[in-house]
Amino acid sequence: MRLLRWLSAFLLVTLAAAASAQPTSHPAAPPALHAGDQPFHRGVNVLGYDPYWKDVAKRRFEWRHFREIRAAGFDFVRLNLQAFKFMDARNRLDPAWLAKLDDVVRHAQQAGLGVVIDEHDFDLCSNDLIMCRQKLPAFWQQVAPRFANAPRNVAFEILNEPHAQLDAAAWNGLFSQMLAVVRHTNPTRIVVVGPTSWNSLKELPTLQLPADRNLLVTFHYYEPFHFTHQGASWAGDVKSLHGITWGSVADRAAVAADFDQVAAWSRANDRPILLGEFGAYDKSGTPQDLRVAYTAAVRSEAERRGFGWSYWQFEGDFIVWDMVKDRWVEPILKALIP
Repeated sequence: MRLLRWLSAFLLVTLAAAASAQPTSHPAAPPALHAGDQPFHRGVNVLGYDPYWKDVAKRRFEWRHFREIRAAGFDFVRLNLQAFKFMDARNRLDPAWLAKLDDVVRHAQQAGLGVVIDEHDFDLCSNDLIMCRQKLPAFWQQVAPRFANAPRNVAFEILNEPHAQLDAAAWNGLFSQMLAVVRHTNPTRIVVVGPTSWNSLKELPTLQLPADRNLLVTFHYYEPFHFTHQGASWAGDVKSLHGITWGSVADRAAVAADFDQVAAWSRANDRPILLGEFGAYDKSGTPQDLRVAYTAAVRSEAERRGFGWSYWQFEGDFIVWDMVKDRWVEPILKALIP
């Protein structure tokens, strides 16, 4: 009996010693983004104006295009969604539309691409705040839970290019509310947010961000606008312009100075940066070599400062892929992926 007691005691001491020798495990730190981080590097905007969303039979974009995008050297796509038109009177999204969204994200991921899900009803929201405050939360209440278990390289962009009635005060308030909606089901999902005035870099100082470490700050860059949008039918006073050139030492210095301003804001606020849109309109006769030079310069200045970027856009206008010829527009592609 005495031997049995001794053995039992020895066994307890041995087990306790073994347990104390095991390394102490600590819960993994929650993911966080800081100024030097970049979850997305080289991307392109897709599917914003494709018939796919209304009639799959008329689609231009096919799943193979995701593989082409990845093979060319891009690592993500920014998916432009104009979802409000697919809501019923109670702001419920059409189940068929939601299934299409699921298919797009799944095929992009299978091709090895990250996805920024961008709600792109910016004019509707910016011109009618009452409507926006109903439809925008309804959109994210329905969409965010569908991707609660998606990989980290699926991100949400609450709203593209707020402007007009969505001035700094209104946008800061609305964004805070929308972030709370997303965080209910996606507590650490990367959320993309930019300032008012069409995501203007000049408005970065007015952007008031919650104490959330999973925010990726975006801006859009089409400066000088009279060059990038000359001849574009929707572009106000510059729609009648033609023959504007770009590429002087002063032109290039202006881009560098603008991007220095963004980089300084990024460091001061410890926030990473995504250049969400840039490019030069291609259907008004602006020589391709000028558009190539501009595109390459903007891309280079972004990368030099550690910004991720997504070019506007894959096809439609400002194109990097020619749907008719079924191939890349090589000079633009090489400006983006040297």
